[in-house]
Amino acid sequence: MGVSTQDQPRRRTTEQLRDLRFDAGALCLNLVATVGRRPHLPVERMGDATRLEAWCRGVGVSLGQGYDPAGVLASLHELRTAAFDIASSAVDGHAPAPQAIALVNRLARVHPPAPQLEMVSDGPRSSPASEVLTPQQLLSVIARDLIDLMSDDKRRSRLRACASEVCQMIYVDAARGRPRKWCSMQRCGNQAKAAAHRRKSSPSPDSGHNSGSGSGSM
Repeated sequence: MGVSTQDQPRRRTTEQLRDLRFDAGALCLNLVATVGRRPHLPVERMGDATRLEAWCRGVGVSLGQGYDPAGVLASLHELRTAAFDIASSAVDGHAPAPQAIALVNRLARVHPPAPQLEMVSDGPRSSPASEVLTPQQLLSVIARDLIDLMSDDKRRSRLRACASEVCQMIYVDAARGRPRKWCSMQRCGNQAKAAAHRRKSSPSPDSGHNSGSGSGSM
């Protein structure tokens, strides 16, 4: 007998959980998104030098040769924790830890290269990667991006947490009109709709019992 698709391991889902995300709407949030499934069963998406390089390419920044990957990862993870604390405060209203604020302000003191205008497929954008960055400059670029985000009333008010309990990624809702419920309709939105459809289509646990008792009472 063939094995049903329900019995097969969901490899694509596992791989998708470890995918780097570059659609959070801000550089600092793309860093925050390198941890998946917050706060339950967190998934590390940037835990080695290869993933660090992939993330840098994905956000359009370049690190100069000779840096220490382990040291850069440790610093990025520390900033990531602070950025999550600060950004999520705009979603749930908690007060960020003073040490998180202090870390971001300290890292932002380093002067990164001046931004340059870059032409990409969807139009012009400001690129911090026009020059090769040192690790300290990279941390500064991210910290300054977080400061810009949180100090912009309009953008801060658009911060959302994905409604999926296994995602909860923080993103900037750029949609006009009705607020977006999901970080991505193609990912969490479709999965939630599919799950709701399965629940609706499945018979209730006591449906057989009710049916049997009904026929016996005739």
